[in-house]
Amino acid sequence: MMIFGRCKQHLFAKLFSFALTLTSVIGAFAQSTEPVPPGHVNPWAPAEQNNIPPVAPLAGGVWLKGELHMHSRHSKESSNNPISKILAFCKSVGIDYIAITDHDNHVGGDVAHNTWTDPELKSDSVLLLYGAEWTTTRGHGNVFSAKPYDHQKLYDVRDQRDVVVGAIKKQLDVHLSANHPSGKDHFGYSYDMVNSIEVWNSCIWSKNANAIMIWDDMLSSGRKLTGRGGSDAHHGVPDSPDQATKNTPQVKANYAGTPTTWVYAATRTPQAVIDALTNGRVCVTANPYDPRVELYADLDQDGKMDIMMGDNTKSPGKPVKFRVQLNGTTTQGATYTVSVIKNGNPFGTYTITGGGKTPMVEFTDSPAGLGRTYYRVAVEGPQNPYPQVPESMALSGNMIGLSNPIFFNFDPNF
Repeated sequence: MMIFGRCKQHLFAKLFSFALTLTSVIGAFAQSTEPVPPGHVNPWAPAEQNNIPPVAPLAGGVWLKGELHMHSRHSKESSNNPISKILAFCKSVGIDYIAITDHDNHVGGDVAHNTWTDPELKSDSVLLLYGAEWTTTRGHGNVFSAKPYDHQKLYDVRDQRDVVVGAIKKQLDVHLSANHPSGKDHFGYSYDMVNSIEVWNSCIWSKNANAIMIWDDMLSSGRKLTGRGGSDAHHGVPDSPDQATKNTPQVKANYAGTPTTWVYAATRTPQAVIDALTNGRVCVTANPYDPRVELYADLDQDGKMDIMMGDNTKSPGKPVKFRVQLNGTTTQGATYTVSVIKNGNPFGTYTITGGGKTPMVEFTDSPAGLGRTYYRVAVEGPQNPYPQVPESMALSGNMIGLSNPIFFNFDPNF
């Protein structure tokens, strides 16, 4: 009886301790739950998305690598960098497209009769985009177009309210991108009127951490913005030693392709490049020779990939298999670290062993049935040499590349 009594007392003590713990947990949960006013219905609460258009086919397109932020002699602070030299270099390293984005304030907004009419702006292999760096007191943005547009109109409203600027941008039907959003001359306008954001500016990867944070903030809030790169290079190789300037050494570290922005375009045309950039079938690599980072998803786990980075679809309401693959030259036996980011937060870390045809890794997760979910990846590992810009590797470190997100339940009319 004495032993039984002690056991009973011990059991009661355990139950009492558990009850206190449970009460504490319930109380904490109740305190953390946001109150809902009686009878209130939030019209902006997550709802089922039935208006998402179908994604484009995964086959039949072409991967094109390019440079989306480059300055020629038409930008006053550049040196030894005529358009002919830029295009010859791009051709030599296999760059497929380029936007030469000279500062518009250096010519009073008249890029149409300066950069665009330069007789050197022609190429038999490199696709040429029309654009300029929209240079204002509220920061800088790059404009991209497949055809000439009236850039003067955009320059003229640079000091107006965002609603006015946005209306002109829409009227011109151009792609507007936020430049170096966390650095000097950061983009100081509403992100509601941009199509992309420069998440990787120049070869120095480490200085882009805040730009990545801003990108994740915009994505988490429902803005489906493409992340892109751009070298922001201003200086070329002098034709003779006497033409060298104090900035000439930069060309060994930062020039066309540091970083490189890849687009999966429907065709090899300037318009297809713009469309892919807007839609987000894009990844960025440290240089043109690093392996391309590709992110896919198998929605029904039948072994066939259904969507890729940049695509937006309705959540299937069940686990999805994701695939990260490195397309291009990888170092045999080397370890590549894949960091998966879900809704702006670390989700998981995986490894890929270099070598072979297309090294890859897969992971599984369930996106929310209601509400937005996005996944993107960043890959670190050994750099492939970029002998034409030999000092870039040290400045980009182990960062190989990053993908754009795969989206679930993002409102296309946000």
